[in-house]
Amino acid sequence: MTSDAATIRVASVQWRAERTMDPAGFYERLEFHVRAAADYEADFVVFPELFTLCLLFSEERIESRDVAARSHAHTVAFTDRTRSLARENGINIVAGSHLTVDEGGTARNTAFVFTRDGSTHARDKLHPTPTEAGAWSVEGGGSADIIETDRGPVGVMICYDSEFPELARHLIDQGALVLFVPYLTDTVHGHWRVRHCCAARTVENQCYVATAGMTGQFSNVPEQYSAFARSAILTPCDLPFARDGIAAEASENAEAIIFADLDLQALERARREGTVRNLSDRRHDLYSVVWKR
Repeated sequence: MTSDAATIRVASVQWRAERTMDPAGFYERLEFHVRAAADYEADFVVFPELFTLCLLFSEERIESRDVAARSHAHTVAFTDRTRSLARENGINIVAGSHLTVDEGGTARNTAFVFTRDGSTHARDKLHPTPTEAGAWSVEGGGSADIIETDRGPVGVMICYDSEFPELARHLIDQGALVLFVPYLTDTVHGHWRVRHCCAARTVENQCYVATAGMTGQFSNVPEQYSAFARSAILTPCDLPFARDGIAAEASENAEAIIFADLDLQALERARREGTVRNLSDRRHDLYSVVWKR
C-alpha cells in the first residue's frame, strides 16, 4: 500500500491478445502483471474487458451462440486463481470482464473485482453492444452499485457503459472518486468513443477514470477479430491536475502497464474551490437523475 493515505496508486494493464495463447500462458501472464503492479506498490490494477476470451484460443472452433457458455466454463478457475493473486500480492484487482452464464441461462458480461482481503465482487455490464446482444445473446445487468475497498468506494463501467453519463453520475453520487473502465474496441473509432466519454466523465464528475484496453488479434472467437487500444488514467482538467487531463497513457497497441498516483484530497479541493465546480453547480431545481432499482 502506498504510504500516503490520501493518495492511491493505480496500475492499468494494456493486454495484447495472441493467437498462440493457451490457458497456461494466459495465467502466467496474468500473474506476471499482477506481481509487477504489486511490486510497484499499486493499490489497484485494472485489466481489459473480455481479456479472458484468450482462454478460448486453444479450443476447437466455436459458434457464436456458444461463446458465452464456453467462456463461462472457465469462470471457477479464473475467479479462484485471481482471488488468490489479490490476497497473496496484497492488491485490489479489477479483473477486466468475463462472459458468464447465470443459473437461468442468461449470458452476462461480468466484471469481477477481487479485493486484497479476499472478497469478491461482481458487476455486470449494463449496456451490451449490438454485437454482444445479437451474436452472443448477452443481456445487461440490473444494478449499478459502488464497491467498497480499503482505499474507499470505487465504481466500474464496462466499455460501452462509459458512454452513458447518468451511470457515472450515479456511481459518483454513491461516493466513488475513482471509476474503472475495462474496454475492448475493434476500431480506432470505438477506442475514441470510449476515451472521449471517459475524459468527459472526469470533468462532469470531478473524479478519476482509469481505462484498460485490449489490443492484438483474436482467434477462434466469432464476431471478434482484432482490437485497438491506448489505455489511460485520466483526471479532471483543472489546476491541481495534468493540464491535458492525462495522468498516464500507454503507447498505442503495445502491451504495457501504466501507473499513476491519484490524490484524493486534490479532488475534494477541486470540488470545493476549483476553477469550475461541476458537482456543486448542478441545477437540481431543473433536472435530476432518478435511478429505479
